[in-house]
Amino acid sequence: MHTFLFLLCIILALVCGTYGIAVRAIGSGTAFFAVWFVLAVFFICVAIGIHFNLWKMFPDILKKGIVIIFAGCLASFLIIEGLIISQMHVAGPDNLYYLIVLGAQVYKNGPSPVLKFRLDKAYEYLSANPETRCIVTGGQGSNEPFTEASCMADYLVKRGIDSGRIILEDKSTTTAQNLTNSMKLISADTINHALDSNTTNTVGILTNDFHMFRAMQIARAQKIPNAYGISCGSTKVYLPNNMFREYFAEIKFLLKQLTKHFQ
Repeated sequence: MHTFLFLLCIILALVCGTYGIAVRAIGSGTAFFAVWFVLAVFFICVAIGIHFNLWKMFPDILKKGIVIIFAGCLASFLIIEGLIISQMHVAGPDNLYYLIVLGAQVYKNGPSPVLKFRLDKAYEYLSANPETRCIVTGGQGSNEPFTEASCMADYLVKRGIDSGRIILEDKSTTTAQNLTNSMKLISADTINHALDSNTTNTVGILTNDFHMFRAMQIARAQKIPNAYGISCGSTKVYLPNNMFREYFAEIKFLLKQLTKHFQ
């Protein structure tokens, strides 16, 4: 059994390290790839502990504490990932009045692969629903040559979407700000065009499959009425990285909501 566990940890360390290198080489737009190297080091340390039978040296209370923490982390991971998976294919209804496309990394030559999935889905929806107005979101990050919103608008216009249907929200830097600022623009747009607010409060929130669950949680936390998720795909090689990253983002979101509850 010890030999099996030792070899398993070595294999997991190699897999994590190799995957981290692959994600870094392709360019994910974030530094989260480093987590895979941390995991690789962790599994190497565990393998060393197994090889030298260090577990027996730990006091019983420490062993119990480690087991409880590990079990809690594993349970929370499985629950959150299950919830993420449950929302990965939501489609939303046709003829929504507004479609909010959440922002993501942009490069000098255009949208990142993750953002391109969102924009291609937005183009598909807007083409099938010609009355839907589109809000593209995202400001300019320190590693971006221009705002995400302007890049998204250019991409959609070049594909044939009327620029008059596109509203730019170019100040936000987080998903929460994407939604908050977009709802302000919707209110202003409704007033400026003398639209009936009772018919313009159906909103689609478009993002990648791995991000859909948390995006809708944020929408509910902001009490956005009649919000529907519209999910698009994502690059398969990034999916484990993105889903793992979402686990930590979800923990952060839940802690923030808990803090607000007790304030």
